[in-house]
Amino acid sequence: MNFEQLEYIKEVIETKSMSIAAENLHVSQSAISQSISLLEKEFGVQLFKRSRIGTFPTDEGKKIIKKLLEILKKTDELKEEVQSITSSFSGELKIATNPSIFMTFLPKTLSKFKNNFPQIKVTIKEMEKIDVIDSVDQGTVDLGLISLFKPGDKLADHIIFHPFHYEGNFNIIVPKDSALAFSKELQLVDIKDYPFVIYDRSFYNNLIDDLEKQYESINVILRTKNSEVIKRAVSEGLGISLVSSLMLKDDPYLESGKIVAIPLTGYPLNFNVISGGIYSNGRNQYRLVKKFLEYVEI
Repeated sequence: MNFEQLEYIKEVIETKSMSIAAENLHVSQSAISQSISLLEKEFGVQLFKRSRIGTFPTDEGKKIIKKLLEILKKTDELKEEVQSITSSFSGELKIATNPSIFMTFLPKTLSKFKNNFPQIKVTIKEMEKIDVIDSVDQGTVDLGLISLFKPGDKLADHIIFHPFHYEGNFNIIVPKDSALAFSKELQLVDIKDYPFVIYDRSFYNNLIDDLEKQYESINVILRTKNSEVIKRAVSEGLGISLVSSLMLKDDPYLESGKIVAIPLTGYPLNFNVISGGIYSNGRNQYRLVKKFLEYVEI
């Protein structure tokens, strides 16, 4: 049984004719006839009697059709309730995000959200984490998507952090034919002599600076803000790279075996990474932000 069959039955009851019902619903008469026949077969009961003067419910069919029309009525009421809820949200939702987060799950989230709230205008800006936090703090964006390090990062008291229940870590990605690909885990000392392809963001640049303070100059052959370029360069054997596990979620390079990810352990990575949304309590779009976060799946 499906809602389309219920609509057909309702129209046939009201018009007492399959041909008129088909005309009103802009479908063929055979489509309605076959659909109702399938339902009758499913129930094991004949719902309608067809005659020259029209189509009428059988005695058994009257009882079942009454229940079916009640289901259809409740369905219409549910649709109206959903419409009432979704139409109560309006305006624009401004989001600031780290690029790595945007690349992994935000497009899917936006697609689902826009499907239910087409009247909401959503704008997205990519920026450094500190700028995301400042933008939320100053109210120039409604929602920020960032990764926090535990322990370490702290937010202002009025900023709420909504975790996505995805705790990640850092990985070294290497070409599939690299000697490092057979390692179960790596430390910075294990990779200091390899050429690097670096994600050109402050955190990763600071890690390289820290590595150079401990050892000698590191061979960075490429810095880019495009995470896809990083993975492509590594897969081609240009070097290795350091990335968060979130950047590798459902990644085609990793799933195809072109690159291998090895967990990075030890100093200075003695913390966990947790991703989430940040927003300021009491802002105009507070309710809309909370509704959007319900759609996030990582």
